[in-house]
Parts: sequence; C-alpha cells; structure tokens
Amino acid sequence: MTFSILSIITEITAQISGDFEDFIIENISIDSRSMQNNSGTLFFALKGQNHDAHAYIGELIESGVRCFVVDHIPNDVKDKALFLIVSDTTLALQQTAKYYRKLFHFPVIGITGSNGKTIVKEWLNFLLSSHYSIVRSPKSYNSQVGVPLSIFGANENHNLGIFEAGISQKGEMEKLAAIIQPNIGVFTHIGTAHDDGFENQSEKIAEKVRLFKNCEVVVLQKNEEVEKHIVNAVFTWSFIDNEATVYAEKIAEKDDGVTKLNVFYNGNSFCVTIPFEDAVSLSNAMHCISVLLYLNVDVQTIINSVQNLYPVEIRLQAKKGINNCVLIDDSYSSDYQSLKMALDFLEQQKQYQKKTIILSDIFQGGLPIEQLYKKVALAIQNNKIDRVIVIGETISKYLKELPNVISFHSTAKFLKQFNTESFQNETILIKGARSFNFDEIVVLLEEKNHETVLEINLDAIVHNLNFYKSKVKSTTKIMVMVKAFGYGNGGFEIAKLLEHNKVDYLGVAFADEGIELRKAGIKLPIMVLNPENSSFNAMIAYDLEPEIYSITGLKAFLKLVKEKNIASYPIHIKLDTGMHRLGFEEAQLPELISLLKNNNFVQIKSVFSHLAASDDTSFDDFTKLQFSRFTDYSNEVINALEIKPIRHILNTSGIFNYSNMQLEMVRLGIGLYGVGNSQIENSNLQNVSTLKSVISQIRIIKEGESIGYSRKYRVDQEIRVATIPIGYADGIRRAWGNEKGYVLIKNQKATILGNICMDMMMVDVTNIDCKPSDEVIVFGDYLKVTEIAKAIETIAYEVLTGISKRVKRVYYKN
Repeated sequence: MTFSILSIITEITAQISGDFEDFIIENISIDSRSMQNNSGTLFFALKGQNHDAHAYIGELIESGVRCFVVDHIPNDVKDKALFLIVSDTTLALQQTAKYYRKLFHFPVIGITGSNGKTIVKEWLNFLLSSHYSIVRSPKSYNSQVGVPLSIFGANENHNLGIFEAGISQKGEMEKLAAIIQPNIGVFTHIGTAHDDGFENQSEKIAEKVRLFKNCEVVVLQKNEEVEKHIVNAVFTWSFIDNEATVYAEKIAEKDDGVTKLNVFYNGNSFCVTIPFEDAVSLSNAMHCISVLLYLNVDVQTIINSVQNLYPVEIRLQAKKGINNCVLIDDSYSSDYQSLKMALDFLEQQKQYQKKTIILSDIFQGGLPIEQLYKKVALAIQNNKIDRVIVIGETISKYLKELPNVISFHSTAKFLKQFNTESFQNETILIKGARSFNFDEIVVLLEEKNHETVLEINLDAIVHNLNFYKSKVKSTTKIMVMVKAFGYGNGGFEIAKLLEHNKVDYLGVAFADEGIELRKAGIKLPIMVLNPENSSFNAMIAYDLEPEIYSITGLKAFLKLVKEKNIASYPIHIKLDTGMHRLGFEEAQLPELISLLKNNNFVQIKSVFSHLAASDDTSFDDFTKLQFSRFTDYSNEVINALEIKPIRHILNTSGIFNYSNMQLEMVRLGIGLYGVGNSQIENSNLQNVSTLKSVISQIRIIKEGESIGYSRKYRVDQEIRVATIPIGYADGIRRAWGNEKGYVLIKNQKATILGNICMDMMMVDVTNIDCKPSDEVIVFGDYLKVTEIAKAIETIAYEVLTGISKRVKRVYYKN
C-alpha cells in the first residue's frame, strides 16, 4: 500500500511552503543519519528535550530528500525543498500513521503490559506465521514514535498485525490506541516498570487498558484488579483458578528443561510441552496459547508449534570478531523492517570502511517476492555494502545481479567453504531467519573469550547523554570523556556512538588513546588532557589537540610547531583554580600571555579549569570561588590576547549541580556511563554496564572443611558452593570477597565465600535452585557498581575502570 504527500496534508493540518509536487512516499524517516534517506523519503523533523532534527535538514537535502514535515523552516534551507509546516511534528507523525492504519482492514492484535510485550509478540508471530501474513513491531518499537514507525511497515499483502504499546505516563495510551486500533487485546503483566509516571498502580492499569477501548476481547492472566478496569469481553487464563477461560496445571516436572501442562478449555483438555521452566516464560507461553485458542487454531497445531518456542533475542549486538573484525549479531530474524534497522546500526558501529553482510532469505515481508527483494537490494546498495553473502535459494535467485554478491543455498554449504582468512579488518552484519541457524556463523566469526562478558547498553548511553544535554542550553557544546578505555566500557565503540550522536569533542587522558581512536576512524576533535612532551610529534601526526598546563610544556610544543612550520595548531589552556593538580596558576599568567602574544603557530581553542568538589554541595562556597577565579583568570588571558576561545569548567556533577556555570562547553564523564554522585542524579540515569559470568561447577562442602586460599572461610554446616570463572585478574577486587560481597543468581544473593582468586570466586548457593552454566550477575541493574564501591571503600570509577580488557565486551541496542 502506498500513499502520497497530497493525501496527508489535510490529516496533519499542514501549510505548504515551496514548489508543490505530489509524489508517492516510499520511506518515512525521523533519523537524519540513516543511509536509507533518499528522494522517496518523507522526513519528519522531530524535536525533543535534547535534540532538534531541523538542524540537519540541509544535510538531508544534499542526500536527495526533498520533502519535510517541520514546525519551522530554518533560514539556511528556505526555498530549497518542499516543507509541510505543522505545529507539532511528533503529533503529525502520529496523525500520518493513524491515517495509514485506516487504509487496512485486517485484524490487529494490540499488546501492552509492564513486561513480556516483545516476547509475546515475537512468539505469536512465530506461532501464527503459517496461518497469516503478519506485520509486527520491529524489535521493541512500542513508544510514541516507535508505534507509528511500526505501522508504516504494513502493506496490502498482510492479513494480520501484531503491535506492542508501551507507556510511561498518563495521556500516552490514547494516542497509541488511535494508531494501532486493535481488534484483539493482550495484557501481559502488571509490574513496577514506569511506576514513577503514575500516582498508583490502579491509575497505571487504567491508562494501559485504554489500548483495548474498541477491542472485541482482551486476553490476560485472570486478575481481578486488572479486570475491573476492562469494559470489553475478557478471555482469561490461570494456573490456580479453574474458573478462568483457560486453565492449566503442571504435570510432574522432570529436570530436563521443559514443562508439561494440561490445558483445559471449553470442556476439553490437551497436553502441551513448553521448552522452558521459569515462571515468566510459562506465563508468556500461556498468553500465546490463549490467543491461539481464541482464534480457533487447531489444538494439534498448537501442541506441535508451542513445543518449538525459543528464547527471543531482541537486541542488536556488536561483538569483537576474528582477524580484527566487528560483528553485528542479528542472527535470529530476517524481515525487511528489521533489516533497515540493522543496516543503520551497522553504519553506526562500523570500525572499518569495508562492510560485509551475511543475509538469509527474507520472511514475513508481506510484499510480492520480486518487489520485496528489489527493496532489499536497494537498502543494501544505499548502505554501500562492499560484500554481500546471501544464503538461501530464494535470496540467491533475486540478488544475484548485485555487485560483489556471493551465494550459498544453505548455511551448511557456507560453513563447508568457510575460510577464516577471508574475513579481515571489516564490519560484518550477520542477519538471518532462525531456521537458517546463523548462530553457527556467529560462533565461527566471534573472537573466542571465556564466559565472562561485560554487556554495554548503547541505548542507556544515549539516554544518559540526552539527560545531561537537557541540563544545558542547546548552544552549549559537549565534550565527552572516553579516557581509560571509556571508563572500562570500551574506547572505539563508545566514541563511534558519540560521533553518531553528534557530540562536539572527545577527551582522552593520553595520546595513545587518541591515536587508537584515530586509527579506528573517529573524526571528531579529540583533546588529550595529560599529554607528555614526548608524545607531541605523534599528536600532531594524528590531529590530536593537547591540553597545555605548564610553561615547560607550552615552550616545548611551540618549539615543535615552529620547526614543522605549522600555523594555528589547536591547543587548550588549563588554568588551576583550586584543584591543584595541573594548570597555570595566577602568578604564571603574565608569562603565559607573553609566550602566546602575537604567536600564529598555535590557536587557543579553549580555556578551561576543573572543579574539585562539584559533587558535594557542602563545598558550594569553594565551587563558586573556583568559578570566580576562572572568570578572572580566563578574562585576563582572553582580553590580553584578544581571542574568543571556548570556555569550560563543568564536569559531570558540575553539569547536574551548577548548570548556571556552563559557559560555552561542558565536559561529561562518569555520568554518561550511568553513575552520578547523588541519589537524585542517579535516579535520572540508566545502568549502562552489566558484568555477567556463569556457574562453572557446584559442589557440596561438608562441615569442618574450608574454602579458598588461606582457608579464609570455614564451613560450620554442610553447604552448596558454586564456582564462578571470574576473579581479581578480571577486575573484581579481593576486598569484595570474604562474605562482604555477593553476586546474583536467579535474582537471589549468593554470598562470596573466602578470598577471591585470580580467575575464580566461590559463592554460597545453598538456598538457590541453580545448576552449572546458569547466569551470574556480578554487577548491573540490581547490583550497582556504586554499592560495590561503597562496601569496599572506593569509588565507582575504580570499579568500572578496573574491569580487565580480557573480559569480552558486547555492545547492544534494543
């Protein structure tokens, strides 16, 4: 289904500016960085608390986009494109999606709840795909913007829609309900997520069920508190109440990783095998079974398909690969909408210019097959993919004309001809339908590390960046610190994300860190905060900008640039206003000015200082004194040299506590990585890093025995002990051992027993139902690095930066 510009002008109440020419919309976009933007794109210039896409319209015009929905026309692009002017661009996007949804009359399942929405959606898609041509939300696109973008994936060949809706405050669901217009509702679960946006749980439930206003039925686990808010017919299920529409009881369990249920419905019963044991998965499965029963799917089909349910991986993950490669792992789905998302993520995370895609047959496209693969080919060409490896008989047939394409009819044939040396210094997107078992390809291409990993949530980093952006003016520049291997989270990967999100500067401690970023392709200005005189040559070679903090250093740098006959090389002058670590003191300013007066070899890009106590407002007077000194010292330099440099003094806590001192730039550090210096600050941040391991072995230790080196823990009664393959060589401080610290297994605390070893630790799992290979959380959402730091009398910086580089980093976005 296509629609034109003319068809939506009335819907969004738009005024037209520019030469009007109607055209068929091929692509809706809100991301100026996407390589899918072209002449068939309608671009909505969304404005948020921390961003304004109007600033990038000029770049988009150069890339071929010719029609924009805006709330104003920037001066530099007037008369250069067609503009549809509206009062609110986000509302216009929603109104356009609402119009587009009305073009279709197939049934739609709308899913909401606190948890489980995406898994239930993906499982329903799997279970119903043999009966319907389905359009669904890609990944977890369930927000005020994500839902409209999901709707635009529908076309005339679909005959069922499955969309999820997520909200965080009152008033949001009504907008999503008008867009999704579901016939069947699914309420997955009510929990504590987004409680802050509501007065109480009852208010939150009432808001969520607005999605079901016009539904013929709502499927949910029997729950009186939820049901009293629903005016529609309900189709309930339960494990404990046989009065529910569907009642299920567990058959005696075996320790084989599956659960058998007797399901009673409409006077009949049948047995299903669900390949999970945990309560959450069983609940999600019962939602799906109930929907299938409501849709009158044959019982035998339900029995056959439910036993093949699988873990859902909804995250795009960037991993380190063999031979200096980066892998983008999206090996569990293959549809056109998610392909476009994966290609954008590939561009965002690419470390090398060479880009490869390994792609299976595309399923659930909803388009005629020839038209579908034309779109796929165009998306690949738009992203300038250097090598295309296609696996599957259908995709091999339709993409054979693409340049640099290599075809295999099956994954097995690809693996048979696999040559590790053919993948070198490139970024590889691995995207395939589950039936193609592309996880086997990931295993071969992924660099081998032990089972301890540090997961980095890129969405959380962007959230934290935007939070601090909201504390300063839109005109204030932002430097982000990526020193110390990105506070332990990774260097290039974080820098690439920041470059993608258009920060102004990166900061590193030493030249070597900056050189590595340059070698990896980072083009942002990079400031080196602790340069050694011996590194000046290398810094110039790699276009790095030194902090100059002493007369000796300044003379050495001036001597070098004179020898090289370099003009206006950017430098940054550090003033000491009370930190007393590095910087020019007041008495040195005349000599500093004398050396720089009428000097054309360098350009003072910025003048800055560092606050000593911005994290502790009890030192408010001292912080204000530092700012006053900085104002006086910097004015003396600026006036004497007649320059207009960037000035900056605020660090992370300074941004939060003293935003009135923001000047022309601020420096964001630990806050980006989810760690603030107060409870209020932390409540606005999202956790970025989760350190995970697994249980290697479990043993029973008898009374009178001891555990670990130096027999530090003595067993006074029989206990069950698990060994975890992580120790102080991985960055876990020994001070966290000896019953002071713990890990989380199955969401329960497992106390660390005895001394932490170099590569291992032992924990008490006497009261935890667990087995070898079960996941262990060392820190993350529910065991914060701040808690560990407080217990061992250090700071979160030390915990994060101490995580060894031998621990594999995995980067993901939802």
